[in-house]
Amino acid sequence: MIPILLAMPGNEQFALHLDRALGCEVGRMEVHRFPDGESCVRILSPVHGRDVILVCTLDRPDERIMPLYFAACTARELGARRVGLVAPYLSYMRQDARFREGEGVTAAHFARFVSDFCDWMITVDPHLHRYRRLAEIYSIPTRAVGAAADIAAWIEEHVERPLIVGPDAESEQWVGAVAERLGCRHAVLEKTRTGDREVSVTALCDVEAGCTPVLVDDIASSAQTMIAAVARIREAGMAAPVCIAIHPVFAGGAYDDLLAAGAARIVSCNTIPHPSNGIDIADAIGLAVGELLAEPLIEP
Repeated sequence: MIPILLAMPGNEQFALHLDRALGCEVGRMEVHRFPDGESCVRILSPVHGRDVILVCTLDRPDERIMPLYFAACTARELGARRVGLVAPYLSYMRQDARFREGEGVTAAHFARFVSDFCDWMITVDPHLHRYRRLAEIYSIPTRAVGAAADIAAWIEEHVERPLIVGPDAESEQWVGAVAERLGCRHAVLEKTRTGDREVSVTALCDVEAGCTPVLVDDIASSAQTMIAAVARIREAGMAAPVCIAIHPVFAGGAYDDLLAAGAARIVSCNTIPHPSNGIDIADAIGLAVGELLAEPLIEP
Protein backbone atom coordinates (compact mmCIF):
# COMPACT_ATOMS: atom_id res chain seq x y z
CA MET A 1 0.00 0.00 0.00
CA ILE A 2 1.07 3.60 -0.59
CA PRO A 3 2.85 5.15 2.43
CA ILE A 4 1.03 7.98 4.15
CA LEU A 5 2.48 11.25 5.45
CA LEU A 6 1.05 12.74 8.62
CA ALA A 7 2.22 16.24 9.49
CA MET A 8 2.30 17.37 13.09
CA PRO A 9 1.04 20.95 13.64
CA GLY A 10 3.35 23.48 12.00
CA ASN A 11 4.86 20.93 9.63
CA GLU A 12 2.16 20.95 6.96
CA GLN A 13 4.14 22.98 4.41
CA PHE A 14 7.22 20.80 4.70
CA ALA A 15 5.05 17.67 4.34
CA LEU A 16 3.81 19.02 1.00
CA HIS A 17 7.41 19.55 -0.14
CA LEU A 18 8.26 16.02 0.96
CA ASP A 19 5.19 14.59 -0.78
CA ARG A 20 6.36 16.10 -4.06
CA ALA A 21 9.69 14.32 -3.58
CA LEU A 22 8.13 11.00 -2.54
CA GLY A 23 4.83 10.83 -4.37
CA CYS A 24 2.88 9.31 -1.48
CA GLU A 25 -0.38 10.30 0.22
CA VAL A 26 -0.69 13.21 2.65
CA GLY A 27 -3.09 12.09 5.37
CA ARG A 28 -5.29 14.02 7.77
CA MET A 29 -4.84 14.28 11.50
CA GLU A 30 -6.17 16.46 14.31
CA VAL A 31 -4.21 17.47 17.40
CA HIS A 32 -6.33 19.05 20.13
CA ARG A 33 -4.92 20.69 23.23
CA PHE A 34 -7.26 20.80 26.23
CA PRO A 35 -7.43 23.80 28.59
CA ASP A 36 -5.35 21.88 31.14
CA GLY A 37 -2.51 21.51 28.61
CA GLU A 38 -3.06 17.84 27.79
CA SER A 39 -3.17 16.73 24.14
CA CYS A 40 -5.42 14.42 22.13
CA VAL A 41 -4.48 13.08 18.69
CA ARG A 42 -7.02 11.82 16.14
CA ILE A 43 -5.87 10.23 12.88
CA LEU A 44 -8.55 10.77 10.22
CA SER A 45 -6.97 8.80 7.34
CA PRO A 46 -6.78 5.00 7.15
CA VAL A 47 -3.38 3.71 8.29
CA HIS A 48 -4.04 -0.02 8.80
CA GLY A 49 -1.34 -2.06 7.07
CA ARG A 50 0.46 1.06 5.79
CA ASP A 51 3.82 2.68 6.38
CA VAL A 52 3.15 5.88 8.33
CA ILE A 53 5.62 8.77 8.04
CA LEU A 54 5.27 11.36 10.80
CA VAL A 55 6.72 14.75 9.89
CA CYS A 56 7.75 16.80 12.91
CA THR A 57 10.71 19.12 13.21
CA LEU A 58 11.82 19.22 16.83
CA ASP A 59 12.69 22.81 17.64
CA ARG A 60 11.07 23.80 20.95
CA PRO A 61 10.71 20.09 21.57
CA ASP A 62 9.11 20.02 24.99
CA GLU A 63 5.79 21.25 23.60
CA ARG A 64 5.95 18.98 20.54
CA ILE A 65 7.14 15.65 21.84
CA MET A 66 4.01 14.39 23.64
CA PRO A 67 1.63 14.97 20.67
CA LEU A 68 4.25 13.27 18.47
CA TYR A 69 4.45 10.33 20.87
CA PHE A 70 0.67 10.02 20.95
CA ALA A 71 0.48 10.18 17.13
CA ALA A 72 2.98 7.35 16.79
CA CYS A 73 1.24 5.23 19.42
CA THR A 74 -2.18 5.89 17.86
CA ALA A 75 -0.92 4.89 14.40
CA ARG A 76 0.35 1.61 15.83
CA GLU A 77 -2.91 1.08 17.71
CA LEU A 78 -4.79 1.54 14.42
CA GLY A 79 -2.68 -1.13 12.69
CA ALA A 80 0.11 0.79 10.95
CA ARG A 81 2.74 -1.46 9.39
CA ARG A 82 5.65 0.75 10.43
CA VAL A 83 5.87 4.23 11.93
CA GLY A 84 8.80 6.38 10.87
CA LEU A 85 9.79 9.91 11.85
CA VAL A 86 11.10 12.66 9.61
CA ALA A 87 12.54 15.24 12.03
CA PRO A 88 14.40 17.79 9.87
CA TYR A 89 15.78 19.33 13.06
CA LEU A 90 16.68 16.90 15.84
CA SER A 91 16.78 18.45 19.30
CA TYR A 92 18.73 17.54 22.44
CA MET A 93 21.88 16.58 20.50
CA ARG A 94 24.07 19.28 22.07
CA GLN A 95 23.85 17.85 25.61
CA ASP A 96 26.12 14.97 24.56
CA ALA A 97 28.21 14.93 27.75
CA ARG A 98 27.90 15.61 31.45
CA PHE A 99 29.19 19.17 31.50
CA ARG A 100 28.51 19.72 35.20
CA GLU A 101 28.20 17.32 38.09
CA GLY A 102 24.64 16.08 38.52
CA GLU A 103 23.56 16.59 34.89
CA GLY A 104 22.30 13.81 32.63
CA VAL A 105 23.47 13.08 29.10
CA THR A 106 20.20 14.24 27.58
CA ALA A 107 21.09 13.30 24.01
CA ALA A 108 21.16 9.63 25.00
CA HIS A 109 17.96 9.87 27.09
CA PHE A 110 16.07 11.49 24.22
CA ALA A 111 17.40 8.91 21.76
CA ARG A 112 16.09 6.04 23.86
CA PHE A 113 12.69 7.72 24.09
CA VAL A 114 12.34 8.26 20.33
CA SER A 115 13.68 4.77 19.57
CA ASP A 116 10.91 3.34 21.73
CA PHE A 117 8.00 4.70 19.68
CA CYS A 118 9.41 4.93 16.13
CA ASP A 119 10.68 2.24 13.76
CA TRP A 120 13.09 4.55 11.95
CA MET A 121 14.12 8.20 11.86
CA ILE A 122 15.56 10.65 9.36
CA THR A 123 17.03 14.04 10.22
CA VAL A 124 19.25 16.71 8.65
CA ASP A 125 22.81 17.38 9.80
CA PRO A 126 22.35 16.48 13.46
CA HIS A 127 24.79 18.07 15.90
CA LEU A 128 27.26 15.19 15.99
CA HIS A 129 30.21 16.20 18.12
CA ARG A 130 31.11 13.69 20.82
CA TYR A 131 28.93 11.11 19.08
CA ARG A 132 30.09 10.40 15.54
CA ARG A 133 26.97 8.54 14.39
CA LEU A 134 23.33 8.51 15.44
CA ALA A 135 23.58 4.73 15.74
CA GLU A 136 25.69 5.21 18.87
CA ILE A 137 22.59 6.33 20.79
CA TYR A 138 19.58 5.44 18.60
CA SER A 139 18.59 1.77 18.47
CA ILE A 140 16.42 2.16 15.34
CA PRO A 141 17.56 2.62 11.72
CA THR A 142 18.50 6.27 11.15
CA ARG A 143 19.68 8.47 8.30
CA ALA A 144 21.48 11.79 8.67
CA VAL A 145 20.88 13.76 5.49
CA GLY A 146 23.48 16.38 4.60
CA ALA A 147 22.48 19.88 3.49
CA ALA A 148 25.86 20.73 1.91
CA ALA A 149 24.80 20.07 -1.69
CA ASP A 150 21.69 22.26 -1.44
CA ILE A 151 23.60 25.01 0.37
CA ALA A 152 26.35 24.96 -2.26
CA ALA A 153 23.77 25.15 -5.06
CA TRP A 154 22.19 28.22 -3.45
CA ILE A 155 25.56 29.94 -2.99
CA GLU A 156 26.58 29.20 -6.57
CA GLU A 157 23.42 30.89 -7.81
CA HIS A 158 23.39 33.90 -5.47
CA VAL A 159 26.96 34.75 -4.37
CA GLU A 160 29.95 35.84 -6.44
CA ARG A 161 33.45 34.80 -5.36
CA PRO A 162 32.38 33.21 -2.06
CA LEU A 163 34.71 32.51 0.85
CA ILE A 164 33.00 29.98 3.10
CA VAL A 165 33.54 30.76 6.79
CA GLY A 166 32.82 28.56 9.79
CA PRO A 167 32.43 30.24 13.20
CA ASP A 168 34.06 27.40 15.17
CA ALA A 169 35.86 24.09 14.88
CA GLU A 170 32.60 22.12 14.98
CA SER A 171 31.47 23.87 11.79
CA GLU A 172 34.46 22.52 9.83
CA GLN A 173 32.46 19.51 8.60
CA TRP A 174 29.82 21.74 6.99
CA VAL A 175 31.95 24.54 5.60
CA GLY A 176 34.51 22.07 4.25
CA ALA A 177 31.85 20.08 2.40
CA VAL A 178 30.24 23.22 0.97
CA ALA A 179 33.55 24.73 -0.14
CA GLU A 180 34.64 21.48 -1.76
CA ARG A 181 31.48 21.38 -3.85
CA LEU A 182 32.00 24.99 -4.92
CA GLY A 183 35.74 24.66 -5.48
CA CYS A 184 36.44 27.71 -3.33
CA ARG A 185 38.42 28.48 -0.17
CA HIS A 186 37.11 28.19 3.35
CA ALA A 187 38.25 29.39 6.76
CA VAL A 188 37.30 28.33 10.28
CA LEU A 189 37.37 30.64 13.29
CA GLU A 190 37.97 29.60 16.89
CA LYS A 191 35.19 30.05 19.44
CA THR A 192 35.18 30.28 23.22
CA ARG A 193 31.80 29.99 24.95
CA THR A 194 31.41 31.13 28.56
CA GLY A 195 27.58 31.06 28.79
CA ASP A 196 24.35 30.60 26.84
CA ARG A 197 24.71 34.09 25.34
CA GLU A 198 28.39 34.80 25.95
CA VAL A 199 30.66 33.89 23.05
CA SER A 200 34.00 35.17 21.75
CA VAL A 201 35.54 34.37 18.35
CA THR A 202 39.10 34.77 17.08
CA ALA A 203 39.95 37.26 14.34
CA LEU A 204 39.87 36.27 10.67
CA CYS A 205 43.18 36.71 8.90
CA ASP A 206 44.92 35.79 5.63
CA VAL A 207 41.82 36.38 3.52
CA GLU A 208 41.65 37.04 -0.19
CA ALA A 209 40.54 40.54 -1.15
CA GLY A 210 37.31 40.87 -3.09
CA CYS A 211 35.69 37.70 -1.77
CA THR A 212 32.19 37.63 -0.36
CA PRO A 213 32.23 35.93 3.05
CA VAL A 214 29.51 33.33 3.53
CA LEU A 215 29.14 32.33 7.17
CA VAL A 216 27.75 28.79 7.54
CA ASP A 217 26.70 27.15 10.80
CA ASP A 218 24.45 24.26 11.70
CA ILE A 219 22.30 25.74 14.48
CA ALA A 220 21.40 29.40 14.96
CA SER A 221 19.69 29.49 18.36
CA SER A 222 20.70 32.58 20.31
CA ALA A 223 22.82 33.46 17.22
CA GLN A 224 25.60 34.71 19.49
CA THR A 225 28.21 32.59 17.72
CA MET A 226 27.26 34.03 14.33
CA ILE A 227 27.07 37.56 15.74
CA ALA A 228 30.60 37.27 17.13
CA ALA A 229 31.81 35.84 13.82
CA VAL A 230 30.21 38.69 11.86
CA ALA A 231 32.14 41.16 14.04
CA ARG A 232 35.46 39.41 13.33
CA ILE A 233 34.74 39.31 9.60
CA ARG A 234 34.04 43.04 9.50
CA GLU A 235 37.15 43.74 11.61
CA ALA A 236 39.16 41.94 8.91
CA GLY A 237 37.97 44.58 6.43
CA MET A 238 35.72 42.24 4.50
CA ALA A 239 32.24 42.89 3.17
CA ALA A 240 29.18 42.19 5.29
CA PRO A 241 28.72 38.42 5.25
CA VAL A 242 25.87 36.32 3.99
CA CYS A 243 24.81 34.14 6.93
CA ILE A 244 23.45 30.64 6.30
CA ALA A 245 21.93 28.50 9.05
CA ILE A 246 21.03 24.88 8.47
CA HIS A 247 18.66 24.96 11.45
CA PRO A 248 17.09 28.41 12.05
CA VAL A 249 15.96 28.07 15.66
CA PHE A 250 16.38 31.85 16.24
CA ALA A 251 15.17 31.94 19.83
CA GLY A 252 13.69 35.23 21.01
CA GLY A 253 15.06 38.18 19.04
CA ALA A 254 18.09 36.32 17.71
CA TYR A 255 17.23 36.87 14.04
CA ASP A 256 16.90 40.64 14.46
CA ASP A 257 20.06 40.69 16.59
CA LEU A 258 22.01 39.00 13.78
CA LEU A 259 20.74 41.49 11.21
CA ALA A 260 21.62 44.36 13.52
CA ALA A 261 25.14 42.93 13.96
CA GLY A 262 25.84 43.52 10.29
CA ALA A 263 24.77 40.44 8.33
CA ALA A 264 24.14 41.38 4.71
CA ARG A 265 21.56 38.63 4.34
CA ILE A 266 20.33 35.67 6.38
CA VAL A 267 19.26 32.49 4.61
CA SER A 268 18.30 29.16 6.12
CA CYS A 269 17.34 25.64 5.17
CA ASN A 270 13.68 24.80 5.67
CA THR A 271 14.36 22.33 8.47
CA ILE A 272 12.44 24.72 10.76
CA PRO A 273 9.76 27.06 9.38
CA HIS A 274 11.12 30.62 9.39
CA PRO A 275 10.87 33.69 7.11
CA SER A 276 14.57 33.22 6.25
CA ASN A 277 13.93 29.82 4.63
CA GLY A 278 15.45 29.85 1.15
CA ILE A 279 17.10 26.45 0.79
CA ASP A 280 14.80 23.45 0.34
CA ILE A 281 16.18 20.10 1.52
CA ALA A 282 13.00 18.04 0.95
CA ASP A 283 14.37 16.21 -2.10
CA ALA A 284 17.38 14.92 -0.16
CA ILE A 285 15.12 13.77 2.67
CA GLY A 286 12.80 12.12 0.16
CA LEU A 287 15.63 9.99 -1.18
CA ALA A 288 16.52 8.86 2.33
CA VAL A 289 12.89 8.02 3.13
CA GLY A 290 12.68 5.94 -0.03
CA GLU A 291 15.75 3.98 1.00
CA LEU A 292 14.36 3.20 4.44
CA LEU A 293 10.94 2.24 3.13
CA ALA A 294 12.58 -0.16 0.68
CA GLU A 295 14.24 -2.07 3.52
CA PRO A 296 12.43 -5.26 4.60
CA LEU A 297 10.17 -5.09 7.61
CA ILE A 298 11.82 -6.62 10.69
CA GLU A 299 9.22 -8.38 12.77
CA PRO A 300 9.59 -8.07 16.57
